[in-house]
Amino acid sequence: MRFGIFLLAARSPDETDAAALARTVAAAVAAERAGFDDVWLAEHHFMTYGTVPSATVLAGHLLALTDRVHVGTAVSVLSTQHPVALAEQAAMLALLSGGRFRLGVGRGGPWRDLEVFGTGLRRYEHGFAESLDLLLAWLRSDRVGWSGEHFAFREVPVVPRAPVPPPVAVACTSPATEALAAERGLPMILGMHVGPTEKAAAVARHGVPDLPHVSTHLAQVADTRERAVEAVLTGMPRWLGPGLEGYVPVDDRPRPPRDPIGYARRMCDLHPVGSPADCVESIVTTVERTGIRHLVLLVEATGSGPSTLENIARLGADVLPEARAALERRPAAHRPQDLPRGDGRRR
Repeated sequence: MRFGIFLLAARSPDETDAAALARTVAAAVAAERAGFDDVWLAEHHFMTYGTVPSATVLAGHLLALTDRVHVGTAVSVLSTQHPVALAEQAAMLALLSGGRFRLGVGRGGPWRDLEVFGTGLRRYEHGFAESLDLLLAWLRSDRVGWSGEHFAFREVPVVPRAPVPPPVAVACTSPATEALAAERGLPMILGMHVGPTEKAAAVARHGVPDLPHVSTHLAQVADTRERAVEAVLTGMPRWLGPGLEGYVPVDDRPRPPRDPIGYARRMCDLHPVGSPADCVESIVTTVERTGIRHLVLLVEATGSGPSTLENIARLGADVLPEARAALERRPAAHRPQDLPRGDGRRR
């Protein structure tokens, strides 16, 4: 069983970019101290929802500050960068960190990033599979040449070359992307917007057994569920509302508005938010329903540095050991599909 933290580096209205990044770095260091296994970093452009434009750059910084935890990207967006450049960065980080770097990739969205970086809608809509294949070929080869629809170049040597490539996982939000990951034997990163039932269905559709899929969750622990929910509903909409305004389509396609308070409430219903016992129950339910044994927890929902550090410490002390113990007691023959149906929500 692996537990990680997930960091957006979102900027609250009363914060500077520097303060948001410093809070993110402090949270990553605290996660290692609290016993987490890994730290995952989001990547965004032109928005306060996330102040990290390069997850690999911040990953390198955090790998230098830590000794034990793995650091991953969740995700590096392939639609806005060249897959060879990303693969080179990943190989270098894998070598420098002694194998502690993990690469999560995704297609991203139809946002104005595509215009600014010049990659365009066509590559976003039709080029993800080729981008992924080129990235994998680079990570697994000594020399690479390419002739495709979106990329073409004569053979060149791969430098630096990581003899053991960093693990690669794919963010999946649709059956089509699930199938793409399955065809390449890659694990999925499943998002916070769905619960255990939907994630179990994604694992079943993916169909490749025994891959280390990753399930992302919001997590907030307090003495009672009421206090944990109050902390999320008080803090999260403050940064979520202004942050979501940064998602601007590059074309005229409509983008339905999202209610920050309603979204925060849904997160509280779906994820480990509550007392330590509530959080353990939610984690065990997810593992038993999905079979996924790698959970990554968004710990900064309140948008407060001190609150985030307290949340990390309490999760490490009061939740992770109990969750690990409960899952160790689970009978080996007890498989997710044998369990009763339910979406894991608590009211």
